[in-house]
Amino acid sequence: MCSFGMQMAFPSNPIKHLHNSDIKSSKLISSNRIGSSDAARLRLHCSSQQHGADELQTHRRSGNYSPSRWDFDYIQSLHSDYKEERHRRRASELVMQVKKLIEKETDPTRQLELMDDLQRLGLGDHFQDEFKEILISVYLDNKYYKSNVDNMKKAERDLYSTALAFRLLRQHGFHVAPEVLGCFKNDEGDFEPSLVHDTRGLLQLYEASFLLTQGENTLELAREFASRILQEKLLNDEIDDINLSTWILNSLDIPIHWRIERVNTSVWIEAYKRRADMNPTVLDLAILDTNIVQAQYQEELKQNLQWWRNSGIVEKLPFVRNRLVESYFWSVGIVQPRQHGIGRMALGKSIALITTINDVYDVYGTLEELEQFTDVIRRWDISSIDKLPSYMQLCFLALHNFVNDTAYDVLKEQGFNIIPYLRKSWMDLVEAYLVEAKWYHSGYKPNLEEYLENSWISDSGPAVLAQAFFGVTHSLTEEAVHSLYGHHDLIRSSSMILRLADDLGTSSEWAM
Repeated sequence: MCSFGMQMAFPSNPIKHLHNSDIKSSKLISSNRIGSSDAARLRLHCSSQQHGADELQTHRRSGNYSPSRWDFDYIQSLHSDYKEERHRRRASELVMQVKKLIEKETDPTRQLELMDDLQRLGLGDHFQDEFKEILISVYLDNKYYKSNVDNMKKAERDLYSTALAFRLLRQHGFHVAPEVLGCFKNDEGDFEPSLVHDTRGLLQLYEASFLLTQGENTLELAREFASRILQEKLLNDEIDDINLSTWILNSLDIPIHWRIERVNTSVWIEAYKRRADMNPTVLDLAILDTNIVQAQYQEELKQNLQWWRNSGIVEKLPFVRNRLVESYFWSVGIVQPRQHGIGRMALGKSIALITTINDVYDVYGTLEELEQFTDVIRRWDISSIDKLPSYMQLCFLALHNFVNDTAYDVLKEQGFNIIPYLRKSWMDLVEAYLVEAKWYHSGYKPNLEEYLENSWISDSGPAVLAQAFFGVTHSLTEEAVHSLYGHHDLIRSSSMILRLADDLGTSSEWAM
């Protein structure tokens, strides 16, 4: 019972320099065209009219889903001048100027602050080499490794720079022991009361506490201590700096580590504008780069919407959720780097297909039809679709074509055939859907253990992660792919979080 939802932090108002227009009154996206314009792709030819008659006689449930609010023609009409090469040339010039700023800065804390700013402004991918040099230098010069933390003295550290370095180092994969924060604790193991006067340091401590691993009690204590003091400061109106108080308020709501970078870029740009230490070159680059990336996203969305219309799914399967735009938005959150446009678009398509097939299993299909559909996916045999009702034939061919298209792109670029792996992803998913369908049709109520064992797969986490993996990995190996499909703890735990968050988001609806 998959129901995609993602908590993101949205700006209350779009920044004025972005080409964000109000969405016009919307209508269902539909088309008389089915399939792709590519003559080599498989087309649907209903082998029997009896299927249609049988479908009319069968009682069908309805999800009562609202139509899409997005107008196809309006989105296709969107245009941005930032697609033009002159803007990319200007952005490249600004990138070089910012690199010089990074090179000139010698103070470690200022280097980290600049790095943090650039990341939050959505510019991090332009400066990965520079960031690596900064972090290696900070790590080695300050001895951020466990064998030396016991030698650190309180006088050698300040909370702000230490917590900032801790967060950025961990974010980029450096091993930093939590004991590095031990010099800020008293003999009783609590954080020093005197730290309450260091508001900026407490904010960095709070942000750093979210990069903890299991059993790191110091970071759990840090989060509790910092959040309590920061909330008290806000409540008592003790913070004069409006930019700082706004950051604290936003962080207490959703910390940086939980935010999706690109979605929040416009928020950080507005905040950066108001800062006294704002650098005009950095600001100009952030604004220009955001508009360039937004133009790229618009073009990707247009292509995905055209693919969705050509598939005929909305027209021929009116009972499913028409959520292509939302599916693409999901893919933006998962596959953020601009250079992975093909992978991002493919992921958006796969999420739309997951939603469609989920509605077939959860709402529309009879148990007999679902068993047949599952068998066809298991076989992955075009010749076996004749036994399916026409709506399932269309659904299977849309999936089949999508998998082949995705595999073709990867094979062309890397010489690696991923069809068997994508087939397994979809087979595992529909097998889990079928288990839940059987529970429903038999009236069986699984216990919690049974439910979770199946539902971490049925919420599509493994399928989505596999699709994302193939979309961003440039050097595929058998070893890496086999590890991915081993459903090790990382995949399972991530999928379980998705499942539980999804259930919490829809629990009130199911209870009604």
